[in-house]
Amino acid sequence: MVKCEVCGEELILPFTCSYCKGTFCSRHRLPESHNCRMLNLVRMQRQTCSETPIIYSETPPPPSRRLRISRITSWTEVTHLLAAWVVLTTCFSIKYVLKPSSILPLILVIYLIVVGTGFVSHELAHKFTAQRYGYWSEFRLWPMGLAIALFSSLLTAGSFIFAAPGATYVAPRVSVYELPQKSERRRIGLVSLAGPLSNVAWAILFLFLSGLNGLTGLIGTVGFQVNLWLAAFNMIPLGGLDGRKILSWSITAWIAVAVPLWAAQVFLMFF
Repeated sequence: MVKCEVCGEELILPFTCSYCKGTFCSRHRLPESHNCRMLNLVRMQRQTCSETPIIYSETPPPPSRRLRISRITSWTEVTHLLAAWVVLTTCFSIKYVLKPSSILPLILVIYLIVVGTGFVSHELAHKFTAQRYGYWSEFRLWPMGLAIALFSSLLTAGSFIFAAPGATYVAPRVSVYELPQKSERRRIGLVSLAGPLSNVAWAILFLFLSGLNGLTGLIGTVGFQVNLWLAAFNMIPLGGLDGRKILSWSITAWIAVAVPLWAAQVFLMFF
């Protein structure tokens, strides 16, 4: 049986790193979790032309032209984001897709809008927060996650969706072992927290819109439900989800965000 190259755990569902091609468990699948040497080497080579060394500190580095340029995404990331966006839109609107009607095109447009704002902003929040701390960061698809998302949506007619079609990969520009462990855990925790908080912000905005009449009110209602679910789901402290990294950094921060989100989700489901 295949084993994780970091902890040696026997794997039923192994993850393969897109950069070093190693095999890892869910806890060590991200580059920062297994200290991916190949990714660090590639990123360091791209930084050889930089005259100013990157200094790691508790405060984010000041904005600079080099840092702003590094935030420009790659075509690979754009392609992966668009593919995940389309799949998640299908998952959330599956109950309407399974029962086609004359309003199906309108429903799909609404879900494209609300899933786009929720999912894309979630991943970009991770990306930009990580870059403020000097990390390299880009979104990558997880094909198995896409398949599970579609399967869970079809199986439950959209009642439950395993919303993990990919992840925003984060990697330090130097070995993580050269940084203080507590400081590094805090940075990763804050990067992870940025995603769910972006969904909370969108959920609040859509909640206000849900009180309006007509199409705007419908978009608000759907947007509130989708963003609340994305935030609550990602706060689950398991596997490679945000909740696990936030909990490993701060129990207080995890409780402050996760408990209200899941309380609101349960309220919507049963009341």
